[in-house]
Amino acid sequence: MAPDAIVTPEDFTEEQRMIGDAAKAFVAGEIIPRDAEIEALDYKLTVELLRKAGELGLLGADVPEAYGGLGLDKVSSTLLAETLAEASSFALSVGAHVGIGTLPIVFFGTPEQKARYLPDLASGKRIAAYCLTEPASGSDALGARTTARLSPDGTHYVLNGSKLYITNAGFADVFIVYAKVDGDKFTAFIVERGFPGFSNGPEEHKMGIKGSSTCPLFFEDMPVPKENVLGEIGKGHLIAFNILNIGRFKLAAGCVGAAKETISLAAKYANARKQFGRPIAQFPLIGAKLADMNTAAYVMESMVYRTAGWIDEMLGRIEADNAAQGGTGGAGVRAAQAIGEYALECSINKVFATEALDFVADEGVQIHGGYGYIREYKVERIYRDSRINRIFEGTNEINRMLIPGTLMKKALKGDLPLLRKARALQSELLQPMPLPPFDEPLRKETFRIGQAKRTFLAVGGLAVQKHGLALEQQQELLCLLADMMIQIFAMESASLRARKMLLKEPDAGAPSAKTETAAAMTAVFVQEAMERIERCAKTALAALEQGDALQTQLSILKKLMRAPLTDTVALKRSIAARVVRSGQYTL
Repeated sequence: MAPDAIVTPEDFTEEQRMIGDAAKAFVAGEIIPRDAEIEALDYKLTVELLRKAGELGLLGADVPEAYGGLGLDKVSSTLLAETLAEASSFALSVGAHVGIGTLPIVFFGTPEQKARYLPDLASGKRIAAYCLTEPASGSDALGARTTARLSPDGTHYVLNGSKLYITNAGFADVFIVYAKVDGDKFTAFIVERGFPGFSNGPEEHKMGIKGSSTCPLFFEDMPVPKENVLGEIGKGHLIAFNILNIGRFKLAAGCVGAAKETISLAAKYANARKQFGRPIAQFPLIGAKLADMNTAAYVMESMVYRTAGWIDEMLGRIEADNAAQGGTGGAGVRAAQAIGEYALECSINKVFATEALDFVADEGVQIHGGYGYIREYKVERIYRDSRINRIFEGTNEINRMLIPGTLMKKALKGDLPLLRKARALQSELLQPMPLPPFDEPLRKETFRIGQAKRTFLAVGGLAVQKHGLALEQQQELLCLLADMMIQIFAMESASLRARKMLLKEPDAGAPSAKTETAAAMTAVFVQEAMERIERCAKTALAALEQGDALQTQLSILKKLMRAPLTDTVALKRSIAARVVRSGQYTL
């Protein structure tokens, strides 16, 4: 892929930057001053602030203009999600409302349902929640036990059952609820708080995100008008899984914002805290931590906006096709299905970003020392709040199964020539593999990413050849393949962004400090990611082969991993110097 074919934060338009600035001003002016009250779970205040956000248009980014929203592109709404992350628990309340709570109606609602609900949801007059998890069904969403049966007169469905861990449950007005019609047809319904038989239980006492509402919900002979069926009877899984794709992606965007805030807190503290007569920011080991944190944020930011650009491109084609057909309808469903085409990327973003944020938060606490363990310092809360992200929107374990599992199924069905390419690669890998000249910036990193792809193809092809359809039962192998794919996508996203910046430099021989920092972080990340990929490949090969066959595969792997080492110590010192000077996330 050519570097100029991807979207990066350097491409933001003036309008997009203004949207981000508006969100930042709202958080600074309305949320942070009342943070303690929000964290004490003041429902009335949270709802009041949600309505203020709605008045500013911050809740309507993904709602079409025809229904009172802004109808923004996905890059803009991604920037909103990133910027609002500094609002902590309030950001979660917003995210649940505008994402998984509202988007099911945006994509799958009838014109009547959209007209009835979307204007109020975009303005904040009504707040939404998403209800999928049950006491006995978490990752196995289709194992739901909540039931729905059509009334004898055919006017409504009667719901019985419960939902668990529902964000915004304490104050939401509109709920997307999944139930099984006649015991087996998994279906989505739009439920209102005022329906008879609806109730919610007490707040859960959580480790983090304490300012967000999380309650169980109960439905006892609750009548739901048949007009409130969302989508088709028995097709609720299409809504649930497509909306979760978007939820995963938006969660990754929020992780970018939280990581940047953590870096700012840690850098400022390191500059102010003195030990042995000087700021701790001047000690190389503290600098190395700041460099690693900054690099992690740079990589996840590159991945998230690359994916947002792809989604925008596909949605743009759908809108054009719909206009060419005279707006005959169904564009929302096609849009959700199109986003489903990037389900792997959404899962990759989610897994990488949530784990990278946990790393950044942990290092942020470490830099603060004992103060990082005290609630007076926000880094302590970021540490607690970040932990839920690896569970939200499908656990990282489930997402790791989805990433290679979906790819392998496509290969076995013939949609992708994976086996043919893998077989062709085997003979190629037995030939001599001289290294090319690394005479241009990031040339070595580009080469190594190509070798990483070959490594995945070789190991993945071997896994499919050995296990076939039974590969889905080999969860350890799937996890190793997923980790290789995640690292490859992360490396490539960082590299393409840095190369794009290099191409835009007026003087290629004297790049700006910003571009040099991007290139340095890319070089560091690629070196360390290749080491992680090599470990994954060795573990997988040992599970797939034995004896001479294993030694042959390991010798091939050694050739694929061959490249001059990068001096990451020196590069991290240069990255750290930039972070320390700026006191925040920086390029």
